[in-house]
Amino acid sequence: MNISLSRLERTSVPEITTTIRNAGIGGAGGAGFPSYAKWERVEEVDSLLINHQESEPNFFVDKWLGQTHTAALATLFDALLDRLFDVIVVAAKEVDRNEYTSELEAATDATVYLPEELPVDDAETGVVFAYTDDRYEYGMESVLLRLVDGTIIRDDLPMDHGWIVQNTESIYNMYRTFTEGTPVTHKYLHVDGEVPRHRFLRAPIGTPATELLRAAGRPVTELPADAVLADGGPGWCFLIDEPPDRFGIRKRTNCLLVIDEETATEQTLGEDRINILTEYDHSKQEMETEPTATIDPDYVRIPLITNTAFQGIVEPSHPIVEPGDHVETGQMIATPNSMGISIPQHASIDGTVTDVSERCIEIETDDRVRSTRARAKTGTGIGYWTWCVTCGSHAIPPMDEPMLDPTRYVCPECR
Repeated sequence: MNISLSRLERTSVPEITTTIRNAGIGGAGGAGFPSYAKWERVEEVDSLLINHQESEPNFFVDKWLGQTHTAALATLFDALLDRLFDVIVVAAKEVDRNEYTSELEAATDATVYLPEELPVDDAETGVVFAYTDDRYEYGMESVLLRLVDGTIIRDDLPMDHGWIVQNTESIYNMYRTFTEGTPVTHKYLHVDGEVPRHRFLRAPIGTPATELLRAAGRPVTELPADAVLADGGPGWCFLIDEPPDRFGIRKRTNCLLVIDEETATEQTLGEDRINILTEYDHSKQEMETEPTATIDPDYVRIPLITNTAFQGIVEPSHPIVEPGDHVETGQMIATPNSMGISIPQHASIDGTVTDVSERCIEIETDDRVRSTRARAKTGTGIGYWTWCVTCGSHAIPPMDEPMLDPTRYVCPECR
């Protein structure tokens, strides 16, 4: 079930959160936490913080989105202010103001705070641009919230203090969901490190690392013997524990990094985080600051959980396809797990399902696998999360339940 941006003001909170959930939106800034779980508490908050810091020196996704999709973001901000929030604070680095954020600042008629003027006054309303100094740690949610608002996060959450925090790409994904009914099927990301060419790419979710390496001029057959792959930026990344042809990018993947094993070992910190910021001089490297290609892989391996570090808090999606099924881009292939926080997964390419495991769903293009469309499955149920219009509870109607108008679903307890 989806809603349009034009009627957001008349839409209930369960409709909004279910729309975000059905689109499979997870935090695109690196953590990958399901966004709807934050927005379920939207009635408890009055402030939205857009983390526009992008502290990694080789990242340009959020900066590019803010620069090139100004009208879209301004429109979304207006709708969210009309319906849900008193204030939207965009927290960006002052060094990026002239090149990347000035147009969005003007389009939203924003109040501006410079670094020396922070924190933002509690009485502010509308859109506020809170500019910070250029420090890496300001990209961390808890540090940024303390800086712009004075809020100190310990074992609690931003929602406990009246805030929802999202990064720019996540918010842009919501805009596309509200205006186009589009689920998350692609990710903007970089390839960097020990590769001939820094890349800024758009790729289907689940694209194997081999395709990204090839795009950066480093086919997997030409990787140095001591090279390892990491998921993340130079200041915050983690080793990938799968072969390059088996690792499919996640909704949270911002960068595929190639580094040497010795450096990775020496620079590994607590909880296996790798920080190689001091090892590479990115200031002398030519970087792509806008997407220059969309990857068209032969196959994808779509994870059933975006970040396994959340396993136990976030539950893997439940596959609803089988090997041999033909799927199209945007089609739901896994429903949310009914046991906890969970989001659906969608096909990111047209093709045939070739494998379904506990970890992922593999789809190959029809150019690679000869197949016919899957026969219709038993039952005509809705097959995705919706809500009861009587009690407001969330539910997945059983697949064998007769088709109901999804805008008027009534759960069995309320019939």
